[in-house]
Amino acid sequence: MDSIPIYKEAGTLSKKTRRLLQPNMLLYFGILLCFAIITALLQQYVLAGVEMGIWVGFMVLYLVSRANRRKQLKAFVEKVTDEQSGVEGQRAPFPMVVVRMADGGIIYVNDTFIQLTGFNDTMKERNIADMLPSFDTQWLISGKTEYPYDVRLMGHRYRVYGAPIQAGDPQDTQLAVLYFADLTELYQIRDEYIRSRPVVSIILVDNYEEMTQNLSEGAMSNLNAKINDAITQWTEGYHGLLRRLERNRYLFIFEKRDLKQAMEDKFSILEDVHAITSPSGLAASISFGLGVEGETFEEGYQFAALAIEMALSRGGDQAVVKDRLNFNFYGGRNKEAEQRSKVRSRVTANSLMELIGQSSRVLIMGHKNADLDSIGAALGIYCMCRKKGKEAHIVMDLQNNMAQEFLEEIRSNPTYTNAFISGQDALLVCDNRSTVVVVDTNRPDQVECKHLLEASPRICVVDHHRRAADYIKPVVVNLHEPYASSASELVTELLQYAVEMNDVLPIEAKALMAGIFLDTKSFNVRTGERTFEAAAFLRQLGADTIEVKRLLQNDFQNTMEKFQIIKSARLYRNEIAIAALSEPTSRVLASQAADELLDISGITASFVLYPDGEQVLVSARSIGQTNVQVILEELGGGGNTAIAGAQITGSTVKEVLDRLVASIDKFYEE
Repeated sequence: MDSIPIYKEAGTLSKKTRRLLQPNMLLYFGILLCFAIITALLQQYVLAGVEMGIWVGFMVLYLVSRANRRKQLKAFVEKVTDEQSGVEGQRAPFPMVVVRMADGGIIYVNDTFIQLTGFNDTMKERNIADMLPSFDTQWLISGKTEYPYDVRLMGHRYRVYGAPIQAGDPQDTQLAVLYFADLTELYQIRDEYIRSRPVVSIILVDNYEEMTQNLSEGAMSNLNAKINDAITQWTEGYHGLLRRLERNRYLFIFEKRDLKQAMEDKFSILEDVHAITSPSGLAASISFGLGVEGETFEEGYQFAALAIEMALSRGGDQAVVKDRLNFNFYGGRNKEAEQRSKVRSRVTANSLMELIGQSSRVLIMGHKNADLDSIGAALGIYCMCRKKGKEAHIVMDLQNNMAQEFLEEIRSNPTYTNAFISGQDALLVCDNRSTVVVVDTNRPDQVECKHLLEASPRICVVDHHRRAADYIKPVVVNLHEPYASSASELVTELLQYAVEMNDVLPIEAKALMAGIFLDTKSFNVRTGERTFEAAAFLRQLGADTIEVKRLLQNDFQNTMEKFQIIKSARLYRNEIAIAALSEPTSRVLASQAADELLDISGITASFVLYPDGEQVLVSARSIGQTNVQVILEELGGGGNTAIAGAQITGSTVKEVLDRLVASIDKFYEE
């Protein structure tokens, strides 16, 4: 039988407290009642009557004892409340509960809590989790006085504060007093503040110059009117402010409450605007840059400017949302349109040559496991440094790369005998006047030596891949053109403005041509007018396409291994070939297998997965509408619409395959 606990003083429980915490009597009374019923069924009526009398007596005694216990507990809690409030006889108006810290069992509730919840003080003990399923008391045990989350109860939102009641005996189970502060109105004001925060966005017509080229004033006005109408109709549903800043640039400010709708619609204006075409048949393309969570309008506009720059560096035709921490991408599924200018190449060449001249030395660095494109671009920059008479080094792992034989040929040239150094050696020679030029990548995690980026105050980037969220920054000189076929093509254009033709060595022209050959698959994919112009320039410098073709040849054993990879491929969605290998292979063979899978009729995209030590590598290719860069971004990879790759650590090939299939499904469903 439960006994009544006696409290010696406020905040301290007597040793009899543990008797209060004994199991409730409901189970015992049920057992006694069952015995009485069974006895009556056995026709032992006298014995059954005695048992029923005992049951009733114990029940009355328990109810009286329980009522007295509740009164004393209530008096004790009120005394604690008085001492904490400092006002004698004045009760806190907050709903209050006394619970066991160990399991959340409810010991006492005040009248305010009863009025709020309709809590029924029955014989059956209740638990705080019965009313608040996700509520726990671990925060009290860890010494905190405030529950870390909001609590929703009877249509209101509360903040829960608590204080443990320490027992005199350390072995006693502790109780805690919980106060529920109704902050519903405050939360509503806070939520409304968050929902009404401004979202600053920049809308840019990507190909405005191309669409309006050689148009008459009337045709140009008609085209502008169509674009304005399309953008205005889309923005009307967001109750914001739209203003046209320039011919192809708009400023749109709206509230954050409407941003979710735009995200759910995947910024439908991106697709709707494609219906607008110029007289020559060129479809309009726009990009969004949205700044979210800026403390001021100025900071929000800065976020939007960064977002629109990111959108353009990824090929345009997409929306990028920039908050304080991350970039989020929407759209960008279509093939990039040619939007390059020779003026930018000339300005970049002049700026880079000036920076090289001001440097103590130049350290040229590509991505890990360098391929022909990375090597060709590095040699082109090395030529520019030689022209300025500056010491230069190419940072590369000579053991782990994808062009071992060609590197041996390069190093046999007297000019490049001591040109290549390791990342560790580069850190030793780097000083505060050194310049680091990164080619064929824009991600800090993919460079040959990441620590070198931190050691140098001046970094330049020359790259053709779509920009990732974790791009290299800050950058002094940046030539980032996702429309180019290769980094070698970009460097070739720089050479045309930076050096004389006789300054370029034949081995450098050959390396640049090999880089273009590799990334265009012998001029079959991602080629434009500028690609062939660069190739023609290199041909004049002595680059022989036959010799370049030999660099891409495989021996008989590698050829057979490549065909085994192709043979293991399986068809998915009737147009995607996926080869998941259980054994390691070389990156060159995996890339070549992915390329040759596209030669099969009906295949528009290919993926080759294979283990490489503790990571799984993915090589992807596409010649259709399937944007492999968007698909592999879900796996932490990158690239462009036609060529992409990923490196996943801590997963098996099977796990990566499952994630890849899920990403492909997501791409097609959207």
